[in-house]
Amino acid sequence: MSYMLFLDESGHDLRESPYEVLAGVAIEDRDLWNLICQIQDAEKEIFGVRVSDGLLELKGKKLLKTKTFRLASQMPDFPEDERRELARACLEDGASATRMQLTALAQAKLAFVSQLLTLCGRYRVKAFASIVDRDAPRPAGDFLRKDYAYLFERYFYYLDDRSGDPLGLVVFDELERSQCHILIDQMGCYFRETTTGQSRASKVIPEPFFVHSHLTTAIQIADVIAYLIAWGVRVGGMSRPARPELSALADQVCSLRYRTVISAKGRDDFHVWSFAVIDDLRPRSERENEFGQ
Repeated sequence: MSYMLFLDESGHDLRESPYEVLAGVAIEDRDLWNLICQIQDAEKEIFGVRVSDGLLELKGKKLLKTKTFRLASQMPDFPEDERRELARACLEDGASATRMQLTALAQAKLAFVSQLLTLCGRYRVKAFASIVDRDAPRPAGDFLRKDYAYLFERYFYYLDDRSGDPLGLVVFDELERSQCHILIDQMGCYFRETTTGQSRASKVIPEPFFVHSHLTTAIQIADVIAYLIAWGVRVGGMSRPARPELSALADQVCSLRYRTVISAKGRDDFHVWSFAVIDDLRPRSERENEFGQ
């Protein structure tokens, strides 16, 4: 038995997004195909056609931008059958789309994301995230960043809680080739050369897989969740304003979090959530050197 952690990012260009988010979804191997089939069925049920074949990118910034909510609210909600037919017509001939068709497509996008998150809950998907303020100090060294280490830590705790001694695989959205090599090397050093990494390698296979996001449904789920965390979820001291129209979907994302209780000798038990909010990406040595100067 194994679990697969599909990872994607949001806000890493440090332009408009209030937070930089590394998000992942953990899915048990026996559930993965059934979940994918259910999501594809939802595409056809809501849009009238498989949109991931190229008609529409299933990405957070495409499905959930502010314009989508503005268009969706400009007319009352359509009945599902009518919405499906109007949305399909809009997708198939967007150049001559009517106001009704544009409205129906926007409503369909929101309905699809909600259904996507509902299906994740039904198939016991757990969401993980490292959330970094856009102004957080960045490290200077060439090593695995703290946001990756924190996420792998929580993934390790999750695997350790599962029965049957499962292994965890890590699957990334493919980066530019040189960046892939850098990440592979950094992960290798972390899992081989640090005491903590060596311990976690007992559960998490250290070498990641890379896939094309537009061809991999589970990476698209991670992308949507990363976007919703950056713009809508507010937990653990996240102080930047959220978009209020995302609140219901953000609540669905929060329901997918994992929580565990860690017991340590000589210390009180403490709760660890699968979402980590990080205000400084630098290692302790860099922070201490700055303070010393």
